Amino acid sequence: MERELYGREAIFGNDGLAARLTGLTPYGSARVAYEHRDDPPVAVLTGGRGMGKTAALKQLRHLYREITPVALVDCEAVVPPADPGPGWTPVTGALPELATQLTAKVHAARPVQFPRLSLGLVAVASISWTREDETRAQRDLQSLGPVLATVDTRGDAATGWVTKVLTKLAASAFDSMVPLAGMVAEATIETVLEETFSRFQRRSADWYGSYPHAGGNGRIGLRQLAVDFERGGDLRRRAEDHLVLALVADLVRAYGGLARGARRGRPVLLLDNAHTLLGRQLVEPVLRQRASGVRDQIALFASSRARDHEGLSHAVRRRLPEVAHGSHWARGSEVTSGILAVELTPLGPAHVQAAFDRHDPVGRTPAGLARGVHRLTGGRPLGVALLAQAAGEALVPGTPRPGSSQPGSLVPGALLDRTVELREDRAPVRVADELLARLLPGQQLDVLSVLAAAHGEDSARLLATARLRGRSLDGDVALQVRDVLRAQDWPVGPEYFVADPLLRALLLHRLRFQDDDHPYYAVWRAVHETLRTAYAPGGRCPSVPHRLHQELVLGRTRDCVTHLRERFTDGDVTAWLGSLRFIASAPYPRPPGYAGPDPRRAVALGREAAGSLPDGETGLAGLGERAVELQLQLRRLLHAVWLLSDPLALPDEEVVDKMAHELRQLSGRHPTGNSVLWDAATHWPQDIRAWRPLSMPPGSPDTGGPGTGGSGQRRGNGGSDA
Repeated sequence: MERELYGREAIFGNDGLAARLTGLTPYGSARVAYEHRDDPPVAVLTGGRGMGKTAALKQLRHLYREITPVALVDCEAVVPPADPGPGWTPVTGALPELATQLTAKVHAARPVQFPRLSLGLVAVASISWTREDETRAQRDLQSLGPVLATVDTRGDAATGWVTKVLTKLAASAFDSMVPLAGMVAEATIETVLEETFSRFQRRSADWYGSYPHAGGNGRIGLRQLAVDFERGGDLRRRAEDHLVLALVADLVRAYGGLARGARRGRPVLLLDNAHTLLGRQLVEPVLRQRASGVRDQIALFASSRARDHEGLSHAVRRRLPEVAHGSHWARGSEVTSGILAVELTPLGPAHVQAAFDRHDPVGRTPAGLARGVHRLTGGRPLGVALLAQAAGEALVPGTPRPGSSQPGSLVPGALLDRTVELREDRAPVRVADELLARLLPGQQLDVLSVLAAAHGEDSARLLATARLRGRSLDGDVALQVRDVLRAQDWPVGPEYFVADPLLRALLLHRLRFQDDDHPYYAVWRAVHETLRTAYAPGGRCPSVPHRLHQELVLGRTRDCVTHLRERFTDGDVTAWLGSLRFIASAPYPRPPGYAGPDPRRAVALGREAAGSLPDGETGLAGLGERAVELQLQLRRLLHAVWLLSDPLALPDEEVVDKMAHELRQLSGRHPTGNSVLWDAATHWPQDIRAWRPLSMPPGSPDTGGPGTGGSGQRRGNGGSDA
């Protein structure tokens, strides 16, 4: 088992989905009534990267491997051997692996044999054998050794076949009308049946009599299978489908006839990343056969990263909690209605706390850290697991507690910089790097990090033109990245080009620290300066809120506070609050590995050292007394909202109270908008304490967008996709 799973009781409970489809409880292997006795669905777990699909399948293998035949194949990880023959395809590569795993010993049952599959695989492997190249035949048969061993346990049985097969072929009369592949396959099958299969097993060849143009003759069917495989195209696909059904037929035979009563439950097939072409090639023959009325009694679980995959077009869809005690699935008229698509849901706050308790059983992590991690990750299990482990290892007994003299230093952002040991044979890895490697495997992270700073597609294309020139010869880099994100099931939105909060935070973290050039941060600064210039008057997409957002990203607060002061008396206070919220959503440019208190806290609480900043930094120069008072008040408010909105920080009760106080004070100063500001003083603290985004208008469930008044439409100088 890879890691402890949380929030997956709907699958693994004693009356959960796995128990009802296999007929056996995952814990204790007690019998359970089948939910679909005569016609089980294919259960497909859906969800993006890091949602725990692979972990769930591995847990199923771990729990069932000793009580019923079980096999797991990752359809993205089936790769050709060093010297594949013409008979190797991803399908013929995956089927022996599945069969070999299914033959593992389980309690009170004989190992499953795969004579039908063995015959079909040998037939297609033989299509290129000649007397001039006996080593080719030797290599192919040796690669099939594990699956052939399910029929004949003699390890060297295949060695003697090659000479006999080729001798039989040489003695055969040459017929120019018969494809050579068919002649070789026929000679091979005759030899294998005579040398290896028992009298009862030889009848397995008859199963291939149903193959097209076989006329009920199994040996002709095997010969035609080899011919179709060699021809390629749709004929090869037909041959591969028949090989998949051969594995199914062998499993059905093991659970029927004389074996009835000797086995409990159902065998389990687990296909990870089944949204790939190979996954569809392994699942669709089973779906078509079941739709035609042929039953196989196999518990087939698969995973799909794409929720809207065309292979799920007519699936019955359920969210994970909905299948805890019953799936309410029924087959429709379409083939893919044989799928029960179960969307894995994010972990809740209680599950995240349980993960933290496992790594920190004595409760030394700061109060609220688990909730902060839940907010940052959105409950994505992979992120929760790594950050919880990082928090636990940061507080190992006998080592100084990080920030013990600096309250609040162990925050979600600090956990990204921690290293964790995932395996004993692997060096510790930094949490942020590991998360990115697993959430975006094989992608150009330097390109993605730059584009993560963009708000919409237009600004992403602007950044690509200015900062990524020459990175692609195929066209628009931003549009290519957009397609990559969508293909990986990551949202791309108008408010943020990288719309997933966790992924965006990780990419911006990489953008900030990839140069390791503190305190200059050259790449970070160049990217955000590019955006600031574009949003400035006369730029490509002028927008006051977006320009000020970039100023705050760069650590410059003066213009932001001045703008808020100058616009404070405008009639639309809701739009003013929306601008404040958007400007303050800027990522905070913190130093790497910083363990002290957040500098924004002192500003928000009005505890800056007297005269610590020149008037040029605060915007006080030349202002009258009342304007100075308002400027300082808005400076405190901006820093409070900036800190409290930061997903890499933790809410601070004193700052929350101070924010409410400042908003009430502003309510008394505004000529027309006092009610809206008073509502913000009431509802925004409630939003923060409930770990929600600040509501716009205050108290509304609508989260709106940059510079909004609650309608979700941008106001001011910005465009709809700045």
